[in-house]
Amino acid sequence: MKPIPYGRQDIGQADIDAVVEVLRSDWLTQGPAIERFEREMAAWCGAKYAVAVSNATAALHLTCLALDLGPGKRLWTSPNTFVASANCGRYVGADVDFVDIDPRTYNMSVEALEQKLVAAERENRLPHVVVPVHFAGQPCEMDAIAALGKRFGFRILEDASHAVGAEYRDTRTGNCVYSDAAVFSFHPVKIITTGEGGMVLTNREDLYEHVKRLRTHGISRDPNDFDGDPDGPWDYRQVELGFNYRITDMQAALGAAQLQRLAGYIDRRHELARRYDEALAGLPLVLPYQSPESRSSLHLYPIQVDEAKAGKTRRQVFEALRERGILVNVHYIPVHTQPYYRALGFRAGDYPVAEAYYGRAISLPMFPTLGEDEQDRVVEALCEILA
Repeated sequence: MKPIPYGRQDIGQADIDAVVEVLRSDWLTQGPAIERFEREMAAWCGAKYAVAVSNATAALHLTCLALDLGPGKRLWTSPNTFVASANCGRYVGADVDFVDIDPRTYNMSVEALEQKLVAAERENRLPHVVVPVHFAGQPCEMDAIAALGKRFGFRILEDASHAVGAEYRDTRTGNCVYSDAAVFSFHPVKIITTGEGGMVLTNREDLYEHVKRLRTHGISRDPNDFDGDPDGPWDYRQVELGFNYRITDMQAALGAAQLQRLAGYIDRRHELARRYDEALAGLPLVLPYQSPESRSSLHLYPIQVDEAKAGKTRRQVFEALRERGILVNVHYIPVHTQPYYRALGFRAGDYPVAEAYYGRAISLPMFPTLGEDEQDRVVEALCEILA
């Protein structure tokens, strides 16, 4: 029987046609398809500016630089995330710390954040940048985090890698109403794909211009940035140390084509989540909570195994599903328990809610082309394993 992955991209004829059109054009990179994708994504989200880059990790890195994060400064994020959400602070020489998660949403806990901020203020160790992560596509409590940002003076960078197409209080994630910038990922298992790819969205023109320059080696062609008159129309100046984090026109064309189907993708994910909710309700599992203040993009459908009621461990359930060709995954191993971060002084037990969630979590298959017969296979397997 054909294996069922936990995530899978959907490539249609319109996507193929868009990429072929670029292949037959005069541009393969740094051409009009990139600007079009940026413009359309910014408009879709309601943000003023967008910068497409090679991946979401690059987007986080560049935005940290543009926010003037660096040595002697601090970034706080969630331990329940991929390592990139923390690594971006380390890339620029900043110290990194974590805030435990809410046991219902699995996102950064606003209560834990406030408590940690109050303590940090007494010690004069407040963060300069906080990176809330919209885990599984469910937006964080951004209004409360934004209020804390104003109170304690930190910048906010949303890691919305999971949350393309999500909504919070009737606004679309990426509009940056509550933040300085937001980052999207277009990896194949995410909501829409460019192959690899990422994007920075912001309403701040200074951040937009800075990230755009850093994307291409720190080079400017604007004579206003020159330290003298230009040598001619060909002139350019490297005004700071940047990177080659560019995306290609081929990838941008694919992303723009995928964007046309984004709303439908989200609707389908919600249909699948409703089917899971109904079919799994009687099993010894904790099903994912959905906040009434937001509409998740449902990048993931994470369950937790109630080991006491199930009489089985998470690992036993995971391996039994894999044996049946259901290629479930686990998101995420808490970042602070990784060897690199343990070497910085973090220990198991530092963030108990995130660690408890990790110890029980399994991500079930969730993608728009998941057939109902395939989903029924997943449900039937869980019923058999947990009987």
